[in-house]
Amino acid sequence: MDRLKAMANFVRIVDSGSLSSAADASGQSVASVVRSLAALEKHLGVRLLNRTTRRMALTDEGSEYLAWSRRMLADFDAMQQRLDARRQTPGGLLRLTAPVEFGQQHLAPLVSEFLKAHPQMRVELTFSDLIVDLLDQGLDLAVRIGRLPDSSLVARAIGRTRLVTCASPHYLQQAPALLHPQDLEAHDCIVYTGQGRHWYFQEAHGEHGQEIQPRLTTNQVRAARQAAIDGLGVTRLLHYQACTALADGRLQRVLREFEPQDLPIQLVYPHARTLPARVRTFIDWAAPRLEAQVPDPESFP
Repeated sequence: MDRLKAMANFVRIVDSGSLSSAADASGQSVASVVRSLAALEKHLGVRLLNRTTRRMALTDEGSEYLAWSRRMLADFDAMQQRLDARRQTPGGLLRLTAPVEFGQQHLAPLVSEFLKAHPQMRVELTFSDLIVDLLDQGLDLAVRIGRLPDSSLVARAIGRTRLVTCASPHYLQQAPALLHPQDLEAHDCIVYTGQGRHWYFQEAHGEHGQEIQPRLTTNQVRAARQAAIDGLGVTRLLHYQACTALADGRLQRVLREFEPQDLPIQLVYPHARTLPARVRTFIDWAAPRLEAQVPDPESFP
């Protein structure tokens, strides 16, 4: 039984004064309206209407249920109107998360622009390098870097990146030759804890892991990058994290022929079929802008 429909039929019967008039008003058959009322009374376990061939009268329970039904149907209509309005002018709270460096560099400026363009919207923006469950945390949308495991999440690609090995030109001028990943054994290395002490490289026979003995270990990408710029050693960063320093020459890319495969950068979200208007609006607005911003990992020597 469709309880909402049955409730609406009950109110319509009372307001129209007869089963046949209620049927005409709703475009249903009289038999269908009768079955709906009977099913509702059976479900509630009470009689709502005393019916004879000539007249109908509300029972005490029917009067009480009628007043409650009117409130519920009014609340339902009001909510439907609010949701319809949001489809026209999206509003409400949007909860986003992204990796720290990517979020600060690319997402935060876009969110500011988005809020200026959509005054009915509010955004809660969280940066974390931890992978969190969107549903458990009540999040609408996340930026994820890397290949996604099988899940119910929907993904929209906005770019790609790659792990690149780099150091300052000054360091490389004074350090031993660095032509193969095994040469890292003779180098000072700066390790970002999110990537661990095994750096993986692509070789002709497949992927090869090189264990690193770090001179500096940090849980902050910016600290690792700055240490490399300052000449403390070799580090490994995602391309978008290093591209500015590579472009202006503060860092130099090494072991390029051994770089692993590209990693996708994606906007991920649950429940594509029931995606709220506020989420769909942000995705459609932000995705092409992010695609234009994310640097190509083939760029910069």
